[in-house]
Amino acid sequence: MSGSNPVLGEIANEAAIERSSFLVDAARQLDGFLKANAGRIAEVGGLVLIDDDPDYLSVAPDGSFRSRTRYQDEATGEWVSETEVIESAAELVELYNAAEIYAAFADAAREAAGLPAEPTGTDELMEAAGIAPEERSDPYAGAADDWAAAREGAGPPTTREEAAARLYDLALSFQERSQDSESRLIERFEAAAADLAGQLGDLIIVDDDDERLTFRDNGHFHAEVLPEEDPDNWRQLDDPEELVQFYDPTDVFGDLAESIAEAFPGVAPELDQDGDSPA
Repeated sequence: MSGSNPVLGEIANEAAIERSSFLVDAARQLDGFLKANAGRIAEVGGLVLIDDDPDYLSVAPDGSFRSRTRYQDEATGEWVSETEVIESAAELVELYNAAEIYAAFADAAREAAGLPAEPTGTDELMEAAGIAPEERSDPYAGAADDWAAAREGAGPPTTREEAAARLYDLALSFQERSQDSESRLIERFEAAAADLAGQLGDLIIVDDDDERLTFRDNGHFHAEVLPEEDPDNWRQLDDPEELVQFYDPTDVFGDLAESIAEAFPGVAPELDQDGDSPA
């Protein structure tokens, strides 16, 4: 097994590099979205994005975020709530999946605008935003500019509901592009690690009661999950497009690197105990 150590180290390093790269890109993209919508966010007075006890996330009119966590104090047995102010997109994507952030913006804006519960089709939204099909293959390629151009001459929103409706449309288009970006990142990693995986066999990353995630010897990720909406039937996830519906790539790469580092501590000494590369 010692002969596999250099190969495992290469996979761990590749995963750590891809994770860092993804976080940088996700932060840049989210920062662009927030700047493009700063006026709209201020106009609607901020939005509560997540309010599922114990998780809470909101964006203030000034564009900063408030995140609340709730945990039980082991010493006293009492529940304690902590609120954290998140000032930058870089901090936010360390804590939340970028696609989930855009989805939360879309849901919050939809509710504020009084739109129907079910969102319109993503392709229709992209077309309405003036984003051509060939452009959709390039995630975030001028999404805000294209969306703004599609509404050129419409003027600023005259009501909070109109501002929320426009923010809703844009959040959905960015959510779709975020998922495209995430799936392409996983495809890139699989291509880069294919030769290495063939020498190692299957690597089990997660094996829980409701999910199993494996990096297979064919160089592809495979997952099985029990969806909340159908907890009695396992769903197979073999394509990157399916995988990103349930997994954040930063978690996938981080967990893979961490599992390798834990099994073979000598292969990745530059990784800390959380699977992250040093600052």
